[in-house]
Amino acid sequence: WRDIHAQLRAVAGEQHGQTPVQLPARSSAPSPSRPADYEALHKSLLAGLLGNVGCKIEAEAGDKSAEYLGARGIKFYRHPGAHLSKRPGRWIVCAELVETTRLFGRGIAAIEPQWLEEVAGHLLKKQVLDPHWEKKAGEIIALERAALYGLPVYTGRRTRYALTDPAGARELMIREALVAGDWPEDWARALPFLPANRKLIAQVEAIEHKSRRQDVLVDDELIFAFYDRQIPDHVVNGRELQTWYCDAARAEAKLLHLTREELMRHEAAGITTAAFPRVVRLGGVDCSASYLHEPGDARDGLTVTVPLFALNQVSDERVEWLVPGMLKEKIQALLKSLPQKPRSRFVPLPDSAARLAQELSAPDAFGHGSLTDALLARARAETGLDIKRTDFKLDMVPAHLFMVLRVTDEHGRQLGAGRNLAALKAQWGPQARGAFQALAALKTPVRHEPTKTGAGPDQQQAAQPASPAAAPAADANTSAGEALNADARYTGWTFGALPELLEIRRKGQTLIGFPALVDDGGAVRIEVFDEPELAAARHRVGLRRLVALQIRDALKSLDKNIPDLQKMAIAYMTLGAAEELRGQIIDLAIDRAFLQEPLPQDAAAFAERVQQGRGRLTLIAQEIARLAHAILTEYAAAQRKLKDDKGHHPDAVQDAQQQLQRLIGKRFLLDAPWAALQHFPRYLKAVQLRMDKLRADPARDARHMQDARAQEQRYWRLVADRKGQADARMQDLRWLLEELRVSLFAQELRTPQPVSLKRLDKAWAQLMQ
Repeated sequence: WRDIHAQLRAVAGEQHGQTPVQLPARSSAPSPSRPADYEALHKSLLAGLLGNVGCKIEAEAGDKSAEYLGARGIKFYRHPGAHLSKRPGRWIVCAELVETTRLFGRGIAAIEPQWLEEVAGHLLKKQVLDPHWEKKAGEIIALERAALYGLPVYTGRRTRYALTDPAGARELMIREALVAGDWPEDWARALPFLPANRKLIAQVEAIEHKSRRQDVLVDDELIFAFYDRQIPDHVVNGRELQTWYCDAARAEAKLLHLTREELMRHEAAGITTAAFPRVVRLGGVDCSASYLHEPGDARDGLTVTVPLFALNQVSDERVEWLVPGMLKEKIQALLKSLPQKPRSRFVPLPDSAARLAQELSAPDAFGHGSLTDALLARARAETGLDIKRTDFKLDMVPAHLFMVLRVTDEHGRQLGAGRNLAALKAQWGPQARGAFQALAALKTPVRHEPTKTGAGPDQQQAAQPASPAAAPAADANTSAGEALNADARYTGWTFGALPELLEIRRKGQTLIGFPALVDDGGAVRIEVFDEPELAAARHRVGLRRLVALQIRDALKSLDKNIPDLQKMAIAYMTLGAAEELRGQIIDLAIDRAFLQEPLPQDAAAFAERVQQGRGRLTLIAQEIARLAHAILTEYAAAQRKLKDDKGHHPDAVQDAQQQLQRLIGKRFLLDAPWAALQHFPRYLKAVQLRMDKLRADPARDARHMQDARAQEQRYWRLVADRKGQADARMQDLRWLLEELRVSLFAQELRTPQPVSLKRLDKAWAQLMQ
């Protein structure tokens, strides 16, 4: 080192033309008057040793040898004879590279990678990668990579892409910020054309969703071309765009504003507010409607938002109709699902669907009744064929032609959504009823004129009386409002007249409620229900309780004098306690003595009905007790017969046992209609006779059982399809099936009317019309 030191002094003296000087000590920065420090000295050495730079390669676990990646892809190791006070860092420079058993670097010193940029910036090979729009920065940002002789110096450094490619930066800014709409919110004030264009594009997209076509809105390339024509080439970022627009907009106020004609390839015929309304009336309230054309999406098609309190009032029939603009497509899908013979009568299907949709879109037809039934009636009339309702295969209709119902709470939060109204009611029905009753208790209702029982709010036009003369009096409003007091309990008819319907006004809309008396143990309350069927059932029970409170003395006497109660209790033991049987007999006696239709609506009618029923209550109760005794006696005998034959004919015994379970439940006296209940002893005796004949001809029994089961399975499937709602014709059919069993298994007992499989088929045909 002394020799090198002397040589350096001589060279320095020759260069400066003066006497060799003493080498300076370490200092922070080099200058002619200040000594050089570590950084300055090594930068000077680095300038001549750029080919000897190395970057440490991450060693695997357990490998203590330090391998370095050098220029032009070489790899070398630190020479074992290199004695350093500190372990070198990630970047080093070597005085020389010597190859022995390995390629070693000697004369090692640690350097910083940024020194390479300062010393060899002109030699770095740079690449700009992944240019992208950054909304916060308001410009195109890229990631830069630099390498020295193939050795990466840095990667992923953020840089402005406009410095490298101004034209590319301008194009990306227009595509991402202006066309795709990914611009910062603070641009809306400085660049008003952006929110205006976004709103107009959303309107055209809404037309596409309604028409279920993707060719209405122009593509992004045309929108890009619109901006590209008008924005100057020098505008490459958000700041420059705002500056230019501020000056240019003074001369042209609508600069960069798109028009509807520029955004639409063609006019979408038929996409009107009437055909695709923004609100759909369901459950008596106006519900917001939205449209989406996204096959496979759960919300594809029409989505209607229904508030929770109106859910139970939404009818399946109204949901079928969707909106007028979607009617043609749904009718075409239904016609296409028909069997070949009736379907051929409507070819070409698009023309027939368009004609039928126009007929059914008339104000007096749309939304009235069931769409399937309306289409069925027209199909029968036009073809003359016996088309059945089941010929329309709903499973073949695309999913988007069924309405999506979105149920929300009072704060607008979604509770549930789906295309199956029955499933939504099953899940959220109790909460919906509570929400409706809470709303009815808070709002002042208006009495409405009596309407036909069972009419739902979707079919009732009646938000207001037809004329001033039809409007109810003010005192009726007062009594109705008092009736909604949820805390009031009554032991007599002291609450005024009870209307059949109540109009509950909420935010400018009118809901229909159905008031009913509700049994509350030792008194009754008045509640408003959202379903007429439920209200009618609860009202009858509540009215029965109110009658019982007026005739306490008579009921005490009757309670002690029910004939043969103990004998009946023994046969009823497998179903319930004697007190439950006594309660059923008394409740049924009150129903038959006091609650004939029409039910009383005010205090005077109720008092008169109580007075009329007192005299016949005891006789009616005795008649019911005798019938109950006969039914339970035959039931016990049938059970014994089944027990005796259980091991011999298990299929027949199981079939008969299922029949008994359908007939005799815990509340059989109240569950069955009175007219059918009187035939129960005969039905039960028929079971016994069947068991007697079974051993003689089991094959005959098996044939009859197959016929009876086929009819019954058909009936219970229909009950399931109609969500458990059975009208009068279905009830008649239900008891015809019991008569069919009598006719098949015990003809000697006779039936009140002729019954056979052919007659049942005719009954089915009438029911399905």
